[in-house]
Amino acid sequence: MRFINAIAVSLAAGLSYASPIEKRVSTPMVNDGIILNYALTLEYLERKFYQEGLANYTQAQFVAAGFADPFYKNLKQIYFDEQTHVSFLSDALTAAHITPTVELQYSFGVTDVKSFLTLSSVLEGVDVSAYLGAAASIMNKDYLTAAGTILTVEARHTSYIRAEIGESPFPTPFDTPLDFNQGKSIAASRTDGANKSSVTFTNGFTNACAFDNSIRADTPIYAVFFSGLMKLPVQVRITRGNQDYKIDTIPGGVMGQVYVVLSKSRTDFSDENIIAGPSIIEVYPMGQTPSMPHPKCM
Repeated sequence: MRFINAIAVSLAAGLSYASPIEKRVSTPMVNDGIILNYALTLEYLERKFYQEGLANYTQAQFVAAGFADPFYKNLKQIYFDEQTHVSFLSDALTAAHITPTVELQYSFGVTDVKSFLTLSSVLEGVDVSAYLGAAASIMNKDYLTAAGTILTVEARHTSYIRAEIGESPFPTPFDTPLDFNQGKSIAASRTDGANKSSVTFTNGFTNACAFDNSIRADTPIYAVFFSGLMKLPVQVRITRGNQDYKIDTIPGGVMGQVYVVLSKSRTDFSDENIIAGPSIIEVYPMGQTPSMPHPKCM
C-alpha cells in the first residue's frame, strides 16, 4: 500500500477530518462469501472500537464532556448491535460452509471522549457506504435482505452520533456507496478543520510518480469527490517544489462525509485509473462549524 499522505483540510464551506490516501488493493472476483467476510471485518472493527471505548471511558466522563444521559446507555446499545452483527454474519458464513475471517488487531488512536466520538462518526459512515456499495454484488436474495437490515441500523447509528457531535444527521439526500475495493482500502484517521478554500495532498505528486512511473508533471490528475450519487472530478496542480498535489476549490454540492480518490481520468473512475484513495473528509455548510471540533491527526 502506498500513501499519498493526509489531506490538508479545507473549503470555504468548511472541512474537518481526513484520512490518508492510499493505493487500494483490487480483488478480481467477488462472491457472496467474500462480501459476507468483508462485512464481518467491518463489524469486527466496530465491535472492538465500542468495546474499547466503553471500557476506557465511564458514563461520568461522557457526561462531563457534554453528552448527558441517556447517551452512554445508547452507546452501549450500539455496541450490542455490533456484537449481534458479528454473531449473525459468523453464523451465516458457517452455515454456508465458508470459514469466517479472523479478527484483526486494531489501533484507533483515541485519546478522550471527544476523539472517540469523532472516530465513531467516521466508522459508522464508512460502514453505511460499504454496505450500500456491496449490495449490488450480492447474488443470494436472502443475504441481500439480511445486509439491508444491518445497513438501516448502521445508518441510524450514523445519524445519531453525527447529531450528538454537532454535525448534520442527514447532510445529503443520498448516501454515498463505496465499491468493494474502495471500502477495503479506507483507513480512517483525523485532522483538524479549517476555513480555507483549498485541499493539499501532501507529497501527492512525489508518491504518485513512485507508484506509477508513467506519471509526469504534465500528466492530468483529478481529485474525484464521491458525495451521495455524485462523482465530481477536479484537476489538481503541482505545488511545493513539485511534491504536492493541490486543488483550489472543492466542487459545489458536496456535503457531510465525503470520499476522494486520485484518478488519471476525469470520466472513468474504474480501478485501472485510480492511483490512490479513498480518503475521508467532512464538509459542512458555509459559516457552520461542528459543536465539537475534530482533533488533529496523530
